[in-house]
Amino acid sequence: MIRLVQISNGASRRVALVEEPNLRCLTDVESVYSLVQQCLRSGEKLSAQVLDLARGEVLPYDAVYAGESEWHLLSPIDVPGQPSRVMIAGTGLTHLGSAKDRQAMHVADAAKTAEAMTDSMRMFQWGVEGGHPAHGEVGIAPEWFYKGNASILKAPFEPLTIPAYAEDGGEEAEVAGVYIVGEDGTPYRIGFAAGNEFSDHRFEKRNYLNLAGSKLRNCSLGPELVIGGDFQSIAGEVRIERGGKTLWSKKINTGEENMCHSLANLEHHHFKFEGHRQPGDVQVHFFGAHSLSFGEGVVLEDGDWMEVHYEGFGRALRNPVHVEKADAKSPVTVRPLD
Repeated sequence: MIRLVQISNGASRRVALVEEPNLRCLTDVESVYSLVQQCLRSGEKLSAQVLDLARGEVLPYDAVYAGESEWHLLSPIDVPGQPSRVMIAGTGLTHLGSAKDRQAMHVADAAKTAEAMTDSMRMFQWGVEGGHPAHGEVGIAPEWFYKGNASILKAPFEPLTIPAYAEDGGEEAEVAGVYIVGEDGTPYRIGFAAGNEFSDHRFEKRNYLNLAGSKLRNCSLGPELVIGGDFQSIAGEVRIERGGKTLWSKKINTGEENMCHSLANLEHHHFKFEGHRQPGDVQVHFFGAHSLSFGEGVVLEDGDWMEVHYEGFGRALRNPVHVEKADAKSPVTVRPLD
């Protein structure tokens, strides 16, 4: 297993191999996207290509991570200059913890939770019963949602914004799969990254049909892209900080052993659509959250920090919360072109 970061000094970019406590830059590579394209053309394994090119400048990772270097962290995946070539989507109701949160969110009387079964719990139960099909078979389809393109993808340490039109904003600590589509339409998994999927849970709670709209918010990945990692069982922790102190934290677990859908089943149901297999496109797919601070009554405020950390995924993903001022709320006017 190897881990990569993308960094920039404002004038140029680098891809670097994580060799704690340092970063070793790859020679003649400015983006993970171009590196992966080289591998697709040559047929060489990505990990082998990385190790072959890891002969460049060595940088102290601590300084880059702390913002004390001329180099700063970028998102671990992008298509430089073409954010529309990256599609960000995800699957919900894949973890027992999140299913319980969603059930409580959509049952009006919490005392009836044991008797009532919402559509959310039905979807989860279908996953339990049919989300791990035998090899070569197709399992039940999961809940699926669209988030946006790379214009909403924020780098580590960049703020995640609760826009003026939103009702709320809350972290969703997840692992995301990162993919590229080959020239023949074949999807290739590049690797995995820690992610904060960030959604408007209060808007969703109003009516579960608001789920689609609640997901149309910015998000973050990284800082590291894990290549060749295991997705069986991954332990982690999610934390909310306010005023320099921990406001809320939770131990979390993800990976196939903790999910009601297998990785292969989630990937099949995302890539079965021809529109998701366009040559040269990058796909980022969030695999669902284990626990949410919103489910325990936490309301994020401007200046709070969200931290997501998974064992084996390198350094923690940290992003501050920015709440857009209410006076910024105004209608978008469409101009006729006739």
